[in-house]
Amino acid sequence: MARIAPLSGFPELLPAQRVVEREVIASLSQTFELHGFANIETRVVEPLDRLAKGGEIDKEIYVLRRLQADDGADDTGLGMHFDLTVPFSRYVLEHAGHLEFPFRRFQVQPAWRGERPQEGRYRQFTQADVDVVGRDVLPFHHDVEVMAVMVDALDRLPVPPVSFQFNNRKLIQGFYRGLGLADVTAAIRVIDKLDKLPADEVARLLVEQAGATPEQAARCLELATIRVPDTSFVERVRALGVTDELLDEGLAELAAVVEGCSQVDAPSVTVEANLRIARGLDYYTGTVVEIFMRGYERLKSVGGGGRYDALATDGKTTYPGVGVSFGVSRSLLPLIADGVLAGSRPVPSAVLVAVVDEESRGRSTRVATALRRSGVPCEVAPTAQKFGKQIRFADRRGIPWVWFPGEDGEHTVKDIRSGEQVVADPATWTPPVEDLRPRVLTTTTEETTP
Repeated sequence: MARIAPLSGFPELLPAQRVVEREVIASLSQTFELHGFANIETRVVEPLDRLAKGGEIDKEIYVLRRLQADDGADDTGLGMHFDLTVPFSRYVLEHAGHLEFPFRRFQVQPAWRGERPQEGRYRQFTQADVDVVGRDVLPFHHDVEVMAVMVDALDRLPVPPVSFQFNNRKLIQGFYRGLGLADVTAAIRVIDKLDKLPADEVARLLVEQAGATPEQAARCLELATIRVPDTSFVERVRALGVTDELLDEGLAELAAVVEGCSQVDAPSVTVEANLRIARGLDYYTGTVVEIFMRGYERLKSVGGGGRYDALATDGKTTYPGVGVSFGVSRSLLPLIADGVLAGSRPVPSAVLVAVVDEESRGRSTRVATALRRSGVPCEVAPTAQKFGKQIRFADRRGIPWVWFPGEDGEHTVKDIRSGEQVVADPATWTPPVEDLRPRVLTTTTEETTP
């Protein structure tokens, strides 16, 4: 049989690698729930017109269609969601009558995007989103809350330190408006290219695409160079001499977000005001954030989000919201590939129950049943080989303990790492807590995720 080639962009994890992903998702979910966010799961598909951007169907959307369906089939015009924001906005509209607002939700699900696969970018990937949505109004303090929740959540993960870099669309728009730029939206889109293009090229595009004068383009770039870990950006922006009411509002909001997130007890997270951050999506109206992982800047941002005042509307009611997304696959797969993160063992079993001979397999099964009643994951040896071979079998699977049933009811259990063996009762014995379930290991330390 010919060797099966992997399908590019659709990563599959081995069992020990899957331990890392599962523990990270469990940690994120636990933190979101600690802050009172409810979990939802949305369907895989949405109508193509809802997935459309600016009225055009994105070429990266995967279309769902039965092979022999005709043009009138009821699954015509469906595509697989490429993020979790679009299905969430539809979910809010569809179920608004059953939701209590402000609605606090988190969602951890795969998404699909037909782009060119590369490190950090996949055709199937998992995201973790957390949002608060209001009905007609949503007080600004939720901006601070949601961003602080994600700061707390990422600080608890066994990943390299991350940096939250904040800006505010009102600040940018107010500054550009105060400068007298003709096309503020185009200017934001151009400034968002600063991480891909040199400054002189961005200045040229500001002139060509946003109608800026060379002097205005220079001032835009001057604003974009401001990056500080505190609220001192307010004075630096004021010193540029541009005045506008929207600019004042954006400065105040950004200062509140930076200050609020800096107060979170999160040693592995840094918070900055970075006035280059723009996020080119048009629906952001206030706070914007991008998240970067130390040592993996080549991935660009591993998360982002912001405030959107009119993402979902049914024509009568508007549902403003604020949210932030973390790229689970985007962050973890490069870390796993580099050996930075690994699972402590590929199986959940903490104990292998040895089998003396096939006639006494029932005795071993009863031991396993007793251990499972105490919450100890275990399995019974597949064959009644010599004990040395059964121990080697456990070692290959990463199982730390081997249980030897005694004929007279006296049982012993052995830590195959240290060689220590003790008498134990299957009804009461449990392994040390660090052995009870697989853990996430890092290259510098061994940790059990929350």
